[in-house]
Amino acid sequence: MPIRKLSKLLVNQIAAGEVIERPASVVKELVENSLDAGATRIDVILEDGGRQLIRISDDGHGIPPDELPLAVEPHATSKLTAAEQLAAIGTLGFRGEALASIASISRLKITSRATIDGKANEAGAVLEASGDQCGDVSPWAGSPGTVLEVRDLFFNTPARRKFLRTAPTEFGHINDTLTRIAMVHHNVAFKLKHNDRVTFDIPANQKRAQRCVALLGKDLNDELLEFTHEDLPERGGGKIWGLAGQPSIARATGKAQYLCVNGRPIKDRNLAHAVKEAYRGLMPMDRFPVAVVFLEIDPHTVDVNVHPAKAEVRFRNPSHVHGLVLSAVRQRLLGSDLTPSASFTGHNAFAGSSFHPSGFTPPAPGASPNVSTDAFVDFFKRMDPKEKGFAYQEVRKALAEEDPSAIESDEDSLITPDSTSTPQASGLKPQSVLQVHKSYLVTQDDDGLIIVDQHALHERVMFEMLRKRVLGDGKPLESQRLLMPVIVDADAARQATLEQMQPLLEKIGVELAPIGPDAVAVQAFPSFLFERGVEPDTFIVDLVNKADTGQLDLSNPNVEESALHEVLDMMSCKAAVKAGDKMNGDELSALLAKREEIDRSSNCPHGRPTTLRLTLKDLEKQFGRT
Repeated sequence: MPIRKLSKLLVNQIAAGEVIERPASVVKELVENSLDAGATRIDVILEDGGRQLIRISDDGHGIPPDELPLAVEPHATSKLTAAEQLAAIGTLGFRGEALASIASISRLKITSRATIDGKANEAGAVLEASGDQCGDVSPWAGSPGTVLEVRDLFFNTPARRKFLRTAPTEFGHINDTLTRIAMVHHNVAFKLKHNDRVTFDIPANQKRAQRCVALLGKDLNDELLEFTHEDLPERGGGKIWGLAGQPSIARATGKAQYLCVNGRPIKDRNLAHAVKEAYRGLMPMDRFPVAVVFLEIDPHTVDVNVHPAKAEVRFRNPSHVHGLVLSAVRQRLLGSDLTPSASFTGHNAFAGSSFHPSGFTPPAPGASPNVSTDAFVDFFKRMDPKEKGFAYQEVRKALAEEDPSAIESDEDSLITPDSTSTPQASGLKPQSVLQVHKSYLVTQDDDGLIIVDQHALHERVMFEMLRKRVLGDGKPLESQRLLMPVIVDADAARQATLEQMQPLLEKIGVELAPIGPDAVAVQAFPSFLFERGVEPDTFIVDLVNKADTGQLDLSNPNVEESALHEVLDMMSCKAAVKAGDKMNGDELSALLAKREEIDRSSNCPHGRPTTLRLTLKDLEKQFGRT
């Protein structure tokens, strides 16, 4: 076939194939046009999931009659005049493809009355276009603004139409699309109606949090933590506003994460990873947090022209943006007490709705768990000497803040590798602690009963201590040279994985080297794990398995910290006391004392809860006292 120019219709239908995937795509493009036109109210009416009818009306500044034919021409727009403007896009639409593409695959009708300099035109106009046909402009009398009707979507492209799903499915996509747009533009009123049924009707000029709760559900009002964060200009700048959902309302998918950049709802793996990473250790890794993150950055540092439907963006400095979001969400979570309350529904509380967040009130001064003379020696006896000294210094510091007179000032009293001396008794009053089935600890606070999973809490304690050691001074953990290297089977692929993991292994005190095509030799191993009876070969195999299954991603610099956390989590899990381990009274008290001092004590590094509370109100209700 000779080279020939494609017909106008075919060009527009090809563009439609990129821009218009389903009815939700039409709604997105047209609503964004309404917003760019300065609309303060947008009504969306649908029939048959948008397959038969999509009608969008707004009170924006409209389109003058003489511009209506141009509006349905390809690459015609009022939002862009020079290539320089592409470096800092300030509108939601700018390509000039939407109306031409929609008209090529549907029966489009535009009625509009323009407002210029605050004064409405005397009359409006109406234009109909379908396929490669465009009608004449006719007069129209109506209120200022624009109404667009899209009927019989894909009527002339049956190959595309047959891929549409059922009406409920298509409506679900539209509802999600409009929800994300309405959430961002909280000063605009939105109404969505499907088959004569109003799905939502929200007023204009709401506060950000008020708009989000209205769309997400009022039942989540008490489950969302509002936060703001602003970065210094010299560090790259950027402002963030958002809502972080309690870990207990996490979902099975990431659909409940709402990301926005400069007023544009987007989907971005980099930002989604930052949000998920902020919740690391607060929920299982197969769960996804409910979160809203609105980011404002210099438009010159973000490219919104990388996707035909403008659903994705590209950042000039993705690492900076990732760190900004991660820091904002993480700081808000660290500033909140996330200890959940148990209920009597009989269901798995952490996985379902029977968990409800409740703040944890620490015991009053003088009523803390007892920390006796031998508690820390017994409790940390299986840690390597250097870890013992570090742990005791941390606890000693906390005790000194509560009762300075109870702690000696002589530094020689600290536990050191060569010292068998014990810390001085603190003078704190003992509190009853009961170990149940050698797995759970039961104590009380002013509001009710506290139930602790001993393994989960000890795992969090170990993790935080290891994390501070590795990230605090940057020095690797103390390791022990092996008299006889431990041989671990490793083929070429696993040796390559271990080589890529080398910087990580050095931080935790592991030294190994290949000794042939199918094996490596472990020459040094963390003293901490040796003391806890962890076998080097088992540890290395488990570590490689995590990398093979994607739990350790070493290819992205943004996840370097998460990879380290994953390894420290694995170490702390193997080192912590297990369910079924008998603990004496001093060990129990010492563990509860550490709970008050560490970050994120409400959850183990895997995200399981360490602690549940049965409030006095719940107990009285169950015993019929209220």
